[in-house]
Amino acid sequence: MNYYNEIKETLIKNEVYKKAKDYYKNKSDLNNYYEVGRLLVKAQGGEERAKYGNKLIKEYSEKLTKELGKGYNITNLKNMRQFCLRFKKGRSLSDQLSWTHYRYLLPLKNDAAFDYYVYIVSTQNLSVSELRERIKSKEYERIGYKEELSELKVNTLIKDPIVIKSKNIPEKITEYVLHNLILENMSNFLNELGEGFAYINDEVKIKIGSNYNRIDFLLFNYIYNCFVVIELKVTEFKAEYAGQTMKYMNYVDKHLKKPYHDKTVGIIVCKKNNKYVLEYIGFDKLFVSTYELHLK
Repeated sequence: MNYYNEIKETLIKNEVYKKAKDYYKNKSDLNNYYEVGRLLVKAQGGEERAKYGNKLIKEYSEKLTKELGKGYNITNLKNMRQFCLRFKKGRSLSDQLSWTHYRYLLPLKNDAAFDYYVYIVSTQNLSVSELRERIKSKEYERIGYKEELSELKVNTLIKDPIVIKSKNIPEKITEYVLHNLILENMSNFLNELGEGFAYINDEVKIKIGSNYNRIDFLLFNYIYNCFVVIELKVTEFKAEYAGQTMKYMNYVDKHLKKPYHDKTVGIIVCKKNNKYVLEYIGFDKLFVSTYELHLK
């Protein structure tokens, strides 16, 4: 059966609808491009054959371009076909993403990564360029995402490694230097940590017994309603770092946390993980991530 005329009619209706109702044009694009993809799959004899059949797409592309103009080249029709195949798997189509957003997501082979980026674009209102940067930085791989999107917790959104960007990176990195590199671009650091982190203060002076200590960074996560203690280390993770950080977390819980806050979270940012030591930490509010320094 020839599906060309049906595809052509769908695309013409979409162009007319977009001009008449500009506010809804994104939803119109997505729905109609999905329909075109569905028709292409049918025209090519089903899902399995559609994955590899490009001869028909080339034919349709040439005819559509001749009759309707630009915008229906082979790549775009392949994207529409892939768009349909992605959402035939039971996913909900989010019209908070534009067609351009989806075009950047379609090449992702990992379905879980695809779902993750759809989720963060929808919840964080990311632009196309911001999404492109997240994909380029391999954000999904760095968070080690394992849980259902509806059950995200702080630890599922903490990336590993955390990328710290600066225009100038000294040869020798001390904790003081690392601290200042983060302060130079705090907004980038907060974004790297994950969703919902807000800066409160740095070098926070606290007194435990007769001794004074300083928390490297004190943050708050407004999504998970908790304080976050950040400790910086420029060496491999050691067990004593956990004890020190938990001591600071307990201080915050006792002196700063309100009854309506969740318990304080601790994040140790170090040069290198020691998975053997980490196996014995067993504290569900303390997390360890490594850092990498990148030039802007």
